Amino acid sequence: MGTKHGQLMRGMEAAGKSDQTFKSFKTDDSFDGIFGARFGRLFPKSTAGQFKHDALVKLANQMVSPFDAPKDSPDDEESGIPALYTYLGQFIDHDITFDPTSSFQKHKDPTATEDFRTPAFDLDNVYGRGPGDQPYLYQDDGISFLLGGPITQGSNDGARDLPRNVRGRALIGDPRNDENSIVSQLQGLFLRFHNRLVHDAVMKGEKPVFEHIQNQVRKTYQYLVVNDFLPRIVSADVLDKYRTNGRFDHAKLKVFTGFKIPFMPVEFSVAAYRLGHSMVRPGYRLNDTVLVPIFPVPADVAPGFPEGLTGFRPLISDWALDWGRFIDIEIRDYGSAEDADNNLKTTTPANFKRLQFAYRIDTALVTPLRHLPPAVASNPASLALRNLERGVEFGLPTGQEMAKLLQLPANEILSDDKILIGQGVKDPPKGSLKPITEIDAGFAGNCPLWTYILAEGIQHQALVEIPVKPVQKITTPQLGPVGGSIVAEVFLGLMFADKESYLSTQKYDPNWTPNGGKEYRLKDFVKFALEFIPPPP
Repeated sequence: MGTKHGQLMRGMEAAGKSDQTFKSFKTDDSFDGIFGARFGRLFPKSTAGQFKHDALVKLANQMVSPFDAPKDSPDDEESGIPALYTYLGQFIDHDITFDPTSSFQKHKDPTATEDFRTPAFDLDNVYGRGPGDQPYLYQDDGISFLLGGPITQGSNDGARDLPRNVRGRALIGDPRNDENSIVSQLQGLFLRFHNRLVHDAVMKGEKPVFEHIQNQVRKTYQYLVVNDFLPRIVSADVLDKYRTNGRFDHAKLKVFTGFKIPFMPVEFSVAAYRLGHSMVRPGYRLNDTVLVPIFPVPADVAPGFPEGLTGFRPLISDWALDWGRFIDIEIRDYGSAEDADNNLKTTTPANFKRLQFAYRIDTALVTPLRHLPPAVASNPASLALRNLERGVEFGLPTGQEMAKLLQLPANEILSDDKILIGQGVKDPPKGSLKPITEIDAGFAGNCPLWTYILAEGIQHQALVEIPVKPVQKITTPQLGPVGGSIVAEVFLGLMFADKESYLSTQKYDPNWTPNGGKEYRLKDFVKFALEFIPPPP
């Protein structure tokens, strides 16, 4: 994926458009290793959805919320998922996919679109090709990662930038992990986590071995993907279908199994896994001094927001993350919407230090994603429209067709009146959610797959107790039977296909946790990394 300055989430790369009716393209029925291709289809013989372009434009416009400035207080669009999980999702995407051809000149044929990133949860976005092939990523010991310069403001945890060349570009396994200042610093945490394991081994008098340390990090990461990230975004009812006696069972996979060579299904990469776009907040408070939108906001939309979470450059010295604002490494006050300060200059202490939460998985994207900067994308600049167009260009089936292909019972298939467009908040104002057929009659029984998957979230909400004080419970939309099945099948299928993975049948111990305890979550990973203060460069 040819990334550009300030790119935020997967799916912002170029996608063509036509003013005529979109039609599907022909693809081969078999995808097991055709010409080394690693993209393919879950259902090669599925019927592609067809839509009028003006209907897609209307739908895309309705799928973007009115402008909402970055703020410190709670708001109704927040879910019960801490904000860092949005960017863990982006990090995972970069681990299992790498497509350097942003324009997809190969006629949008998934068998001709090679996934240059191995479709496995193996952290090659962190390790690259290893110290033998890419020694410039590593310290002189050939085991520890190089780190960048210290961040001198806004942090007291020994924060460091990523290592960079003279042009300011990050020297890391996957350049996309420098797309924005949040995923960039998450990448840095993985480097610190690895380096701490090396340091701890030395302090115990052991001689650290690169492959052993790498395997520890990978196994910990895979555990988090399966036991922490996946259950937060996919409904429990869906995940339970893949378990036997409480553990994930390879035999329960229905569609993403039995392949000779792992591949990346376009139903996943072009639709289901774009759930993260709806989880993005309008902006984030990074620390005590910085509150910033995800992208610069055009002055004609809202003045006063010329900066955004731009990447591919040295980290600004006062942009180091206060991790407690992104993940529950400590319990903080929930804050109060009634005390919100609309001028963004002062706020109550509870709001100012609060843990931020990802936005809900629903059919509403924040305003900055309607106006992607020219350096990121153009024609169209709307991420919602780009996703809809891209789905059609790849010949994806409709949501209803996918539900039938997955052999879901009739009561699990959304009727048109349940495919609602807008913010899926707990108590939506009357008229704020529109059935898709009110936007265009052509969507009757004919919903684009990406939109359908997000609409399922509104209908499948879990009540989640969030890690704040006082105790709060928040309704949290999750992926339902279509979107959840696609994501679960691909995550579990890829991991079972990797005989070295945590879920491998030869190695899977359902009682194992990285710390030997009862529970291990992303917050524990972050704490472990932060406890290691790197020596001065």
